[in-house]
Order: sequence, then C-alpha cells, then structure tokens
Amino acid sequence: MQIPHEAIRTLFEKYSSAPITGIDKLPQAGSERHYFRLHTGDASYIVTYGANVQENETFIYFSKHFAAKKLNTARILCISEDKILYIQEDFGNTSLLNKLEEHGFADPVYELYKQSLQKLAILQVKGHEGMDYKKCLTNASFGKEAIMADLLYFKYYFLDALRKPYDKQLLIRDFEALANYLSHTEYKYFMFRDFQSRNIMIDTDEKVHFIDYQGGMKGAPQYDVASLLWQARANLPDTWKQSLLEDYIIAFEKTVKKPVDKEVFRSQYNGYVLIRLMQVLGAYGFRGLFERKAQFLTSIPLALHNIKWFINNQSIGISVTEFKKVLEICVSDEVIQEFTPTQATEDTPLVVTVNSFSFLKTGYPVDQTKNGGGFVFDCRGILNPGRIEEFKKKSGLDRPVKDFLEQQTKMPDFLNSIYNVVDIAVEDYIKRGFEHLVINFGCTGGQHRSVYAAEAVARHLRNKFKVKIELNHNNKENWVS
Repeated sequence: MQIPHEAIRTLFEKYSSAPITGIDKLPQAGSERHYFRLHTGDASYIVTYGANVQENETFIYFSKHFAAKKLNTARILCISEDKILYIQEDFGNTSLLNKLEEHGFADPVYELYKQSLQKLAILQVKGHEGMDYKKCLTNASFGKEAIMADLLYFKYYFLDALRKPYDKQLLIRDFEALANYLSHTEYKYFMFRDFQSRNIMIDTDEKVHFIDYQGGMKGAPQYDVASLLWQARANLPDTWKQSLLEDYIIAFEKTVKKPVDKEVFRSQYNGYVLIRLMQVLGAYGFRGLFERKAQFLTSIPLALHNIKWFINNQSIGISVTEFKKVLEICVSDEVIQEFTPTQATEDTPLVVTVNSFSFLKTGYPVDQTKNGGGFVFDCRGILNPGRIEEFKKKSGLDRPVKDFLEQQTKMPDFLNSIYNVVDIAVEDYIKRGFEHLVINFGCTGGQHRSVYAAEAVARHLRNKFKVKIELNHNNKENWVS
C-alpha cells in the first residue's frame, strides 16, 4: 500500500484550516486497516485508511449513531468521497492494556476495568435503541450461525492442527447443542464483538473510550464481558474476574432498569466465556500456525491455561461430552508444553549477538567469541529502500523506512521464515547451556534492510525467549545522512 499522505492532507483541509505539522504511521494490528496520527499545532487526529468500504461504512454508521447518544466512542469528523479514508477523534496512545502492563493488578487499574464495564453496559443498551442492524458488517445477530462459526474456527485452525483423534460427528453435535442453548438468551442488545483491553483507550483524565467496534451486531451482552475479563494477554486474577462480573451485572441492571436473574445470567455468561475462548484460540491458531506470525504463537499457552482453569472450575449448564473430551486434549500437559517456548533465566549463559552489515563496505562481521558457526542472512532479495530518494538519508531505524519494508516488500515473509529457523537453534542452545550464537544480516549498504531485519529478530528473540541480546549495526558510521 502506498502511504496516502497527500490524500490525508487533502481530506483534512476539508475539515480544518489548521496547518498540519506531521503525519505518523501507527503500528498495524491484526486487521488490514492502516492508521495514522495527524498532528496540528495544538491537536491530533486519527486517520483510518481501509480498502474494505463496507467495513468503513459500518464503523462510520455505528460511530454516528453512538455520537448522537453521547456514548464513549469516537466522533467521525470527515470522510473521503470514496469512503476509504476517514478522520476521527484521537483519544491518545494509552490503552487499558498499557495501564495494566505498567501498573499491574493495582486498585486504580481495577477501577478502570470497572469503569469500562459500566460504560459498556450503557453502550450495549443505549446503543441498541434505534440501531439499524442491517448496517452490520456480517450477520445482524449473534445467533446459532455465528456461534457455530466461532466453534468451527477453533476446530479447523487449532484443534485439527494438533492431529489428535476425536469423534468429529459427536463434536459437531455438541457444537450445535451449545449453539442452540446460547442463542436462546433472554437478553440481546448491541454486542461490541471484540471488547478487549487494547480497544479501550484511557485519556489524560482517566476516562475510558472505545474503538474498533466495526464487527458489532445484536447479541448477548455477556459475550463482551467474557471478551474483556478472559483476554489471554491480560491474564486477570480469578478474584478480579468474579468481582468485575458482579460490578457489570449491577451496571447492566441499572441501565436496563429491571431485575436480572443472576443465576441464569452467570450460567449463560460461562457459556459465552467458552465460546470466546474458542474463537480466540482459533484466531491464534490461524495467525500463528498457518500464517506463521510468532507473536500469536506465544499467546497460545496463555489461552490454553485460561481454558484449563475454566473447564476445571466452571459449568455451562449443558452436557457436551465430546466437546469436553476435546478440551481436555487441548489443555493436556503435552499440548501446553508443545506451545510453551523454552525461556532463558538470569543464570542462562547464552548471549545472542545480532549484527547488521554491508556486503560492499564492511563485509562479514568478525566473530569476537571465536565460537564459529551461526547464521548469515542475505537481505538483498528484498526491494531496496535505499534506491528511493526520500529514504536515502534514513535507515532501517526510521518509521518511514519501516513502513515501506512492512507494506511494500516481502520483508514480513522473509522474517517469518527466519524466525522458524533461528528459534530452533536458540531453544536448543538454551537447553544445552551454550554461551554464544551469532546471527548476521547483510545488505548492499548495511543501512536499511539489514538494520530493520536485525532489529526485528533481536526484538523477537527477547520477547519469545527472554534471552540476552547484543545488537550491533556494523556500518553505522558510513550511513548516508
């Protein structure tokens, strides 16, 4: 994708005469949408670029509907004629997940979760009023078909990848029984569909705001609560999950203005917890096992531990014998260990040295450890940013070059293949107590492609294996600047 800076400028000028001081590309998440932060002298805005016009139209409709009711969502400020670009409010960089990672399970973070659930109840109920569900991106209602789709997503992209025996016919029958049970819920309101801590932004006044609700539809409110409280990466304590569920039920009762049968509500909540856990595990399997994206593979053990705790401690109010057998296979020690990477400790002697270099100017880095071996990867098969005038004086450390390599070259595929190869050696070296491993990346000038690749692999190894890293850019003194 060509970064549409000029199109962004043209669209913004229709909204405001304020001079633009900068446009930053934001990190891309799991979707195909691209986000930018546009800066003026005293304000900032979020610009979304998405080729899926129907998805854009759904988000814009939801946003305008919610704004009219003064709910905690972004106002849409300007839309391009072709509807592939739109500008919205900017709530800043801090998500609820950021707060959790920074402060841990502290009281102020609990209060942010509680506030999020209170505002969620209001969004679900008030947002439902007058909603035209025909505008939804997919099914207008989260009923049996949508539940079956989530369960089959888990089956095809995670369960079947394990290659473990089970009775396929009995499992499908259990899926249908569970889908029938959950689709006949007493409560159906607007369902956010992906209500998790990355989609909850915290402003400077510690107020919560919601983003990325374009997948919303009519459905059970318990699903969104399950999505937030059982997010694998957040890994909330069981006491928080139970207490926050009670906080939500109080807020929901207050919003709908009628008593809630709490026993039935909790029973169906448990069913939706299971559905959400299956959907998430299917997503991790698809992104990790099939698309080979390492960051999703590392989330699989967290999801499996969530499921293991759930099936050992909760009931969903319906007998699904084969499904339970399948879940027990998934959370067996053997399977969890298969997806749990070996990680270094403070006593692990291994140091991984990652180098970038220029084939023309510096040649192969000298192995100071005298260990020999290691890896040398040639990045010259990747389209060279250094041949483009605007990138010549930049390096693989600069955001514009990163965007170019990520969006307009085969660099992501190149790196995913490297992760598969290098991970084998790093895990083995940790287990065997080896002290040194060298990984080298070379390109023509040692300034763009090799630098980006070295940074990416160093980051990947730190995150996955917690191993000590020495990162060197050997041609830095010769970079064009």
